[in-house]
Amino acid sequence: MPGIYLHIPFCKQACHYCNFHFSTSLKYKGELVQAMLRELELRKDYLVEKELDSIYFGGGTPSLLTEAELMLFFENIGKYFTLKPGAEITLEANPDDITPEKLQSLRHTPVNRLSIGIQSFHEEDLRFFNRAHSASEARACLARALDADFNDLTIDLIFGSPTTTDERWAENLNLAFSYDIPHISCYALTVEERTALAHFIKTGKAPAVEEDKAARQYEHLMAEMATHGYIQYEISNFAKPGRFAVHNSNYWRGEPYLGLGPSAHSFNGESRQWNVANNTKYIRLLTNETGFENLPRLAPGLFEIEQLTPVDRYNEYVMTGLRTIWGVELSRLRQIGPEFETYFLQNVQVFIEEGKADRVEDTVLLTDAGKFLADGIAAELFARKD
Repeated sequence: MPGIYLHIPFCKQACHYCNFHFSTSLKYKGELVQAMLRELELRKDYLVEKELDSIYFGGGTPSLLTEAELMLFFENIGKYFTLKPGAEITLEANPDDITPEKLQSLRHTPVNRLSIGIQSFHEEDLRFFNRAHSASEARACLARALDADFNDLTIDLIFGSPTTTDERWAENLNLAFSYDIPHISCYALTVEERTALAHFIKTGKAPAVEEDKAARQYEHLMAEMATHGYIQYEISNFAKPGRFAVHNSNYWRGEPYLGLGPSAHSFNGESRQWNVANNTKYIRLLTNETGFENLPRLAPGLFEIEQLTPVDRYNEYVMTGLRTIWGVELSRLRQIGPEFETYFLQNVQVFIEEGKADRVEDTVLLTDAGKFLADGIAAELFARKD
């Protein structure tokens, strides 16, 4: 079942590791909200099926939206789509935004799930990341959310940072477990190009990320999650039974979704498209009515489109399938083309022999030994377009 993703490109300050599209100026927040509503109207027919089982406010920092702005989105989505009963409606939030007043305000909206960017419960990590919240706020916000009956929570944690010792990482996990959080996402610190972190490492102002340390902390993560009853349904996502994220699961399983906002991506099974990553240009394209009477005339400036070839579909399915508990199903490969099943089985055999992958009837999955290497293994299995 399809979903809608809304990219809210505003943050109070820039995290050193982040390469997502955002602005630290809120000057045009109101204008951008109106532009996103206009995009929703123009693209209302992108999804063939009109019943949604997920809405996800990501960013950026969607918790910077007011109650009135959130309700504008829900009212307008309701004009063109219906929500499946019990649909998952997630709002990403920073700990410093989760005040009692904010939680009370969110209770007046359809939001029923919070994704909180904790990243770490330790001050040294948070300062290294340049996060806006403190260690005390990281703990306090969880208590506040639970007290406000926001029991459907997920938090993000980062491992492998130069400031994150093995002991500190173990403490982060134990603190998360103590709140009985139903869903936890954990990511290795990666150094992305054109970020402050990349510059600091290049100029010697920060130490390089140690891959061995990250691998060790990932192994500890998998063991502790299993011990505490979490299922690793995707490389970076862990959940209690029955608490898998609908938005995450749909993405990894190739369900269609409509992305709204600057830099947002959309997928309909046959093509992918991504919006311009520029707030000013995005607003201008969507609020200037002259010459933009219909969507096709918007396309050259608002977004780019990539039609997916059979090779693209194969490569994307291998990349996403290997990351999940559902693995790569050979029957799905046969649907793309029997030659892809043959190619995959020939090339995955070496990883099966090395104990990094396993075949269970019609499905190939990564073992624990292969999960930390998932991206590299997938790349080795990709088919070339030529």
